[in-house]
Amino acid sequence: MIITSPANATIKMIRSLRQRKAREASGLCFVEGIRLVTEAAEAGAELVQLVVAPALLTSAFAHDLVEQLARQGIERIEVSAEVFASLSAKDGPQGLAAVVRQRWLELAEVRLDQGARWVALVEPADPGNLGTIMRTVDGVGARGVIIVEPAADPYDPAALRASMGAAFAVPLVRTSWAELAAWKRANGVTMVGSSDQAATDFRQAAYPTPLVLLMGSERQGLSAEQQALCDLMVAIPMRGRSDSLNLAVATGILLYELAS
Repeated sequence: MIITSPANATIKMIRSLRQRKAREASGLCFVEGIRLVTEAAEAGAELVQLVVAPALLTSAFAHDLVEQLARQGIERIEVSAEVFASLSAKDGPQGLAAVVRQRWLELAEVRLDQGARWVALVEPADPGNLGTIMRTVDGVGARGVIIVEPAADPYDPAALRASMGAAFAVPLVRTSWAELAAWKRANGVTMVGSSDQAATDFRQAAYPTPLVLLMGSERQGLSAEQQALCDLMVAIPMRGRSDSLNLAVATGILLYELAS
């Protein structure tokens, strides 16, 4: 049966995943669009439910994907175009979405074998920045993202869209600053930080591996305590009137330098 009421209990539960409180309580997130659902499936994420609007789903590829996932035993919920629109954040809904189980690693599970590069973000506030960084981490072949809370939610719809599916391919860790500092000291982890006051140009530094690239929040950057924990501090030169870069841009520049 096709669900035609936005007040349906299942639809209300799915709609609640727009809110962080509901995502954290359930351990689920809502993924919308053919590409994001495909990326989640190909990355091996646990798809709990497929949400399909037959009236909107015109892609032959998407129809094949739905049938393939249904054969794997994933529950399929069919809804009207109006009900799908009530769940959608897109101007032109494609008629395919999924409820997906979140995946998290514990900090103790992070392995820093030879050549490994991780990014640690201290209290990132913008979900778009967080999603963009996840996409860059995946693109450059780094291992994953350590998120120091309080922070934006990587499973926020805006973060998922910005990640272009990388949120399901990149291992994610959430921790506190005290836990990260203790882990760094206990394991002898090399940590590289960034500040516009650092004496070393990022292009002139020698970067050992494995390492963790530590990036500060959009507003505050790295505090004196956080900089003191780093084994190396580097600066990205600013040549115009602007005195800093967007967090996602700065992280991308440094990640590609580390990979070169």
